[in-house]
Amino acid sequence: FTGKANCPYYAKAELLADYLQANLPDFRIHKITQHPDKWEQWLHDICETNGWEHRQSPIIWRELLERGGKGLLLGGVNEFLEYAQHYYGITSMMLSEEMLDIAEENLQAHIEIEKEEEEIKSLIKPLQIWITSASAPISYQLIPLLANGEVFGMTTAISIHLLDTDQFKDVLCGIVMEAEDMAFPLLHSISEHTEIDEAFVQADIIIVLDDVLLNRAVQSLENYIREVSEICQVYAPLIEKNAKSEVRVISSGKTFVNLKAMMIMTYGPSIKPENVIAIATSWESAAKAMLARKLNMSAAGVKDVIVWGNITGSNYIDLSHAKLYGYDCAIWGPANFPRPLLNMIYDSEWIHSEFLSAQSSLSSRVCHCVGMLPAHAVATVLGYWYHGSPPGEIISVGVLTEGQFCVPEGIIFSMPVRFQNGNWEVVTELEISETTQEVLGCLAHELIQEKLIALKEIKEMHPYRADKITR
Repeated sequence: FTGKANCPYYAKAELLADYLQANLPDFRIHKITQHPDKWEQWLHDICETNGWEHRQSPIIWRELLERGGKGLLLGGVNEFLEYAQHYYGITSMMLSEEMLDIAEENLQAHIEIEKEEEEIKSLIKPLQIWITSASAPISYQLIPLLANGEVFGMTTAISIHLLDTDQFKDVLCGIVMEAEDMAFPLLHSISEHTEIDEAFVQADIIIVLDDVLLNRAVQSLENYIREVSEICQVYAPLIEKNAKSEVRVISSGKTFVNLKAMMIMTYGPSIKPENVIAIATSWESAAKAMLARKLNMSAAGVKDVIVWGNITGSNYIDLSHAKLYGYDCAIWGPANFPRPLLNMIYDSEWIHSEFLSAQSSLSSRVCHCVGMLPAHAVATVLGYWYHGSPPGEIISVGVLTEGQFCVPEGIIFSMPVRFQNGNWEVVTELEISETTQEVLGCLAHELIQEKLIALKEIKEMHPYRADKITR
């Protein structure tokens, strides 16, 4: 039975029910107290759910647990007293003064219990993770990786918020239901959102998965860039307004990954540039797998393959610093003994013909993957960002350039970084050849052109904003 915590009639019924439970072997009670401010709404909801008519405190019903069903409404305190008298020959002779004293004690106990529960909840501060375009297959594959504890640690709870348009609401609800059914111990909550105004509230991490459908026969590059710019124009101000000041933004997907990161910085000038990165790990992984097949070894032993440039555009897979660990050859060493990859692939013609020319097929493999590969890439980089990358290992990430490797400043360019203490730094001590430098110059030119087209679109739509950016 349920009643207002300060209701004297609830107190009278409660003591009688306690007496019956203590003296009758098969009599069980379940008591629910409600704060006086919440009582009316709670009573309305339960009566509407069960088809009952009741207007006062308390409300008492009987449930036959072994039979199921919604329960049989008894009524209020008078009906309960009649029930106890009729079935058990027991009634209550409690005085009004006693009822009032117990009611006051009930209210104080209820307030203290609520306060304790709020304090316990306040100790749980889950990471707030928002995923845009969350109906995409990568989101479905990513959620278990985030929730199993391997990315953020086995003591860090997370709350996941799935954002997409209203037409995908049913898909989002299905994902939420399935994730809840998996009962991840660290998944504090998961929810779907289709109202853009409520996006990114208190976000610690935002994973941007939005893509545009490419068909150059139908649309021009300028139209695609305008579409990307419009998406980021919506997201960036909401990130500034609703997310935490140290929010980390990850750009992933199959198209314009660098540009999305660039436009989020452009439209959100208060977002810290070092907290916005683009994911290139899918390309790294696919290249390592191709090299491992050539060498007949595990792809996990191939390290320091660098992806330069425009991640989902023109990029360059650099093997000059790549190393092999655990490679079965004539020379043996400890597990941490590396061998230069180029020294182990004696077929240099394969590198310059099949491997480098195969980047088009590599691109096809990455862009047509179902979602497992990019999801793993996002989870891997997030884990490195929070806990550090393996010592001495190079990771390729799209970051805002500051003139490293003679690449022009102010573009998002994939280059080698290492993660440490929650931050990243570009591995500037790497030596690169003149040939590689020339390639980087060409790759930078493409990204500069994309940026100029985007700024032109901004200038046409928002002259004042574009003037501030270009200055």
